[in-house]
Amino acid sequence: MLDDATFTLINPQNGNLAFKIFTFEDNSSFDHLQRLNYYSLIWIKKGSGRVKVDFSEYDFSANSLLAFAPYQPFMLSTHEKMEGVVLHFHPDFFCIHKHQAEVACNGILFNNIYEPPFVLIDESASNTLSMVIDQIKIEMQNPALAQYELLISYLKILLITASRLKDQQGIQEPKEAPDTKEPFILQNLKNYIELHFRTKHSASDYADLLHITPKALAKITKNHFNKTLTVLISERIIIEAKRELYLSNKAVKEIAYELGYDDEHYFSRFFKNNAAVSPQMYRDTVGFARAMSTS
Repeated sequence: MLDDATFTLINPQNGNLAFKIFTFEDNSSFDHLQRLNYYSLIWIKKGSGRVKVDFSEYDFSANSLLAFAPYQPFMLSTHEKMEGVVLHFHPDFFCIHKHQAEVACNGILFNNIYEPPFVLIDESASNTLSMVIDQIKIEMQNPALAQYELLISYLKILLITASRLKDQQGIQEPKEAPDTKEPFILQNLKNYIELHFRTKHSASDYADLLHITPKALAKITKNHFNKTLTVLISERIIIEAKRELYLSNKAVKEIAYELGYDDEHYFSRFFKNNAAVSPQMYRDTVGFARAMSTS
């Protein structure tokens, strides 16, 4: 790898971070709650620990790539000394929603409410990531014509590599379910949440759809996803709200109504409780007003 300097690109229009890459040799950057208004990729090359993200906690090991969306709260605690690489990018620099057809990382690497927020990096992916990160550092030390375009190309390689790997690992994940009905219930639950999250907001709604008691469904959900059904539903609503705030110019009241909330103020409180900022602040720092001037 190249030297351990920090490389940063600033958006000339607003003076905010566009793209940043740096290496780390301790946990000082992540040992307190992070709520960043950009995407973060953290490649843990050495060490292990525990990540708190949203309302859940997960253990991670060396050779894990952690992925966090804007304003997704997270914090890392270490079991042993960590080393790795961090890459931050703002949606102004590269919007995963607009480029979903090209990189397909939304719902897999980012905004995946059903799986831990990381992917295990195998030797092949490690070689690819190391090579691309070196190229990014070279490019950021020697800016030239079409620098942004080249950096975005490298970023796409990272995102596609990690998304493919996570997708494969999800397929290969063993189902530790003595009850053979459980995987079907879980898959049907995912389908029902996707179909009904705009209109059905309570855990009992989904228990009714699945013809199972709320208590039994709560146990299955907690065991498999490490979070409650209420949290799953809330996270899915927030992801959609963030997408609308970023990609559209709809009023917050309109977005709230489309997501099943008649009271805009109640919806704004719900959003702030889950995203740590108000819908308007999210839009101002991540969303539509800034997205309009970028491709």
